[in-house]
Amino acid sequence: MKNALFTLALILNTGQAFAAGDAEAGGKLFSKTCGGCHSIGEGARGGFGPELNGIIGRPAGTTTDYQYSDAMKNSGVVWTRDKLAAYIEAPKKVVSGTRMIFWGISDPEKIENILAYLETFQPK
Repeated sequence: MKNALFTLALILNTGQAFAAGDAEAGGKLFSKTCGGCHSIGEGARGGFGPELNGIIGRPAGTTTDYQYSDAMKNSGVVWTRDKLAAYIEAPKKVVSGTRMIFWGISDPEKIENILAYLETFQPK
């Protein structure tokens, strides 16, 4: 019985850790996958893509230092965690006509890790 409870606790704890994501792993993945176009952190600014500080809760196409496509500006999207997850998985399915050239990430764990990393740059 003790082993069964221990196993259940381990499974539940692992599920919670997965749901929250790993910000450190997300930072490494962000650097490799997103960092070529997007910046984040102190001094971040638009380049090939918009800066991503405070992205969660922000309406799409609204930073002032990046020239967005009409599709993004007129999308009506507000970047919730779920909307960002869907966008990271398949950008053109979320905002048809986006200029972002990215095939997406299909691994839910990697998406959760990137989201955990992005959350570390939310205003407090």
